[in-house]
Amino acid sequence: MSRSTHAAGPGDDPATLRVDEPASSGVEFALVTMQGATKGETFSVDGTQPSRVLLGKGPACEVKLSDPHVSRRHAAIDVAGNALRITDLGSSNGTFVNGVRVLDALLEGGEMIRIGTTDLRVELRSRASLPALPAATSFGRLLGSSAAMRRLYLACERLAAAPVPVVIEGETGTGKEVLAESLHEAGPRAGGPFIVFDCTAISPNLVESELFGHERGAFTGAASTRRGVFELAHGGTLLIDEIGDLEPAMQPKLLRAVERAEIRRVGGEKSIRVDVRLLAATRRNLDQEVQAGRFRDDLFHRIAVARIELPPLRERRGDVAFLARHFVEQLGGDPAHLPPRLLAAWLGDPWPGNVRELRNAVARWTALGEIASRAPGGGDATAAALSSDPFAFALGASLPFPRARDLLVEEFERRYVEMVLDANGGDVAKAAAASGIGRRYLQMLRARSSK
Repeated sequence: MSRSTHAAGPGDDPATLRVDEPASSGVEFALVTMQGATKGETFSVDGTQPSRVLLGKGPACEVKLSDPHVSRRHAAIDVAGNALRITDLGSSNGTFVNGVRVLDALLEGGEMIRIGTTDLRVELRSRASLPALPAATSFGRLLGSSAAMRRLYLACERLAAAPVPVVIEGETGTGKEVLAESLHEAGPRAGGPFIVFDCTAISPNLVESELFGHERGAFTGAASTRRGVFELAHGGTLLIDEIGDLEPAMQPKLLRAVERAEIRRVGGEKSIRVDVRLLAATRRNLDQEVQAGRFRDDLFHRIAVARIELPPLRERRGDVAFLARHFVEQLGGDPAHLPPRLLAAWLGDPWPGNVRELRNAVARWTALGEIASRAPGGGDATAAALSSDPFAFALGASLPFPRARDLLVEEFERRYVEMVLDANGGDVAKAAAASGIGRRYLQMLRARSSK
């Protein structure tokens, strides 16, 4: 196993140990409490969990420690390769391994972890009872042949059939909405609606109306009664996208709706029962958001009955080539014609935009060939052609309809953001208000159009 280490002494920065092996379910570890209020308890961790296991004294923690010196969400553990990874979650008193404070460390067994006043011994156990990773290269429309993805498919199959709420975590572009829809389509509610509510795309003063609906005359502009997304999703699935961006004032109202399975429209007097399977997605670290007081602990506990973390593309060994060839074929090209030098460049790219960015790069190459193969992110030729006459470029490139539409939408977003910011002196808040969209959504469009 290859890794680099940096140990921290007193007064130094915490240690960071990392691994370059793919995630694996090949080992099982146990944490044995040696000291503290939970002395003698044993907690098992193997490579089949779809997300990290939380340690702390909060109600959402799988490893719950009754220790006043432990934070509500103190640390997280998961299996990485043949090691156990422990990550401090911004705790008040720190996480220590063999007396050294760490932020992110890989353990092989035999180490002693101290959290607060609680000591836990790490034990490596047999892998004989662990299920083998499936050979599948997809779950619904979620694609990937890497061990990191195949590890998720086991949990996805179980969660698709379960009625429990699920939180899907991952960086922008990792495929959170794709996974949510795949869970819906593989489950018993597949015949019902699948509704998406994006917390970043709605102005804060309209969020309650969008979620729960409103009665006619409830506020200025409410000319008719309107159903919210909870009612629209009745009998199916509701995905609340970017739930980490939900305004604090709305969080208790959402909690009430989820707990009671009923909503009340804005301006309404009666409660309406709703039968909805709730999924939530976020690019934010909700553990840290709860720790910082920006996200309610009770809401997190209610929606995170199950959690899935989608790994970034840079941690999915082998998936860049697999996905690139798939996207080329999907866009009407021949994967065999991918230039080896271009594919090699893509393999070495960190892909901060993840799968979405890779698909855009493939689409540029499909449209422009060697012009776009000069760099993983395409070249100035694409931008120049789009800027001069986007309709002529999209229509003249003989692109499939979805890709031609996407190119035009991307160019429209870029020009619109530039225009509305110029009109408001660069003030994002004023530009968002003038646009009728959420400030965070405008910022996302701005960041996307500047790539």
